Amino acid sequence: MQTHRAIIKGVGHYLPERVVPNSEFEKTLDTSDAWIRTRTGIERRHFAAEGQLTSDLAIRAARAALRDAVLSVDEIDAVIVATSTPDQTFPSTATKVQAALDMTHGFAFDLQAVCAGFVFALSNANAMIVSGQARRVMVIGAETFSRIMDWQDRSTCVLFGDGAGAVILEASEGTGGPNDQGILATDLHSDGRFNSLLYVDGGVSSTQTTGVLKMEGPEIFKHAVQKLAQTAETALAKAGLTDRDVDWIVPHQANLRIIKATAQKMHVPMERVVVTVQNHGNTSAASIPIALSVGAARGQIKPGDLLVAEAIGGGLTWGSVVLRW
Repeated sequence: MQTHRAIIKGVGHYLPERVVPNSEFEKTLDTSDAWIRTRTGIERRHFAAEGQLTSDLAIRAARAALRDAVLSVDEIDAVIVATSTPDQTFPSTATKVQAALDMTHGFAFDLQAVCAGFVFALSNANAMIVSGQARRVMVIGAETFSRIMDWQDRSTCVLFGDGAGAVILEASEGTGGPNDQGILATDLHSDGRFNSLLYVDGGVSSTQTTGVLKMEGPEIFKHAVQKLAQTAETALAKAGLTDRDVDWIVPHQANLRIIKATAQKMHVPMERVVVTVQNHGNTSAASIPIALSVGAARGQIKPGDLLVAEAIGGGLTWGSVVLRW
């Protein structure tokens, strides 16, 4: 039986020029390069320049994805930007990307699910393509988390970085089976009871301020490993596959210990996990598309490979996508 599939047509990413090594935090915090590496696996991250906006990063990633796909913006039907650090309260950052690309047709909107945002956005784009609402959708994860850090909190401010990644999904015909190219299954979850584990202590209706990030790291770790492995297994089962079929896990790049523990729980060796956290830190919704772009550029991810992308973020929100490259 023929069915619509959303295949990856192109990928791209952009990282701000400023590179911040762990040693830079030693000047202002009671921390060290060794402490950060041991607990997180992070060695450096990128911070946006003064005046450089989330939309600026997203636009650069979008253009890179268009080049990779060998497409013009006239061939894109929609733009979805996953972000928790938008340029403005409204309108959406996605409409700013749309305007910068000289895209005067279609539609654009933001989606907010924190670090799981890209997985949620990818699932939404897939639904639009499968339903016939769009033929090509650009999905972008873009963040400037350096703007919401408490620079006196060593447990959080050393973890995050800025960046953007983009993919272009295109409609294609498949058989409906697990050997099809493209997105084969998705699995999404949220549980608002865990709001206090990871949040920003500001907002339009509550404090009329931006606020800064607050996190209970050990509790997030406990939830992350169990929920990430579980959602990945569920999505694989929906696709008629198992962890033995996985060529690459492309995880949210938050913490190397979480990545290793999740891979172990899924019985997937680290040699089959795309890891970029050491160079970029936690870029929230941008981390998976950056990892996809970097993994493809490295030659790790090849046509026909089966990938599982999984992420967890504030909310709590979590989910996964199974796709064949």
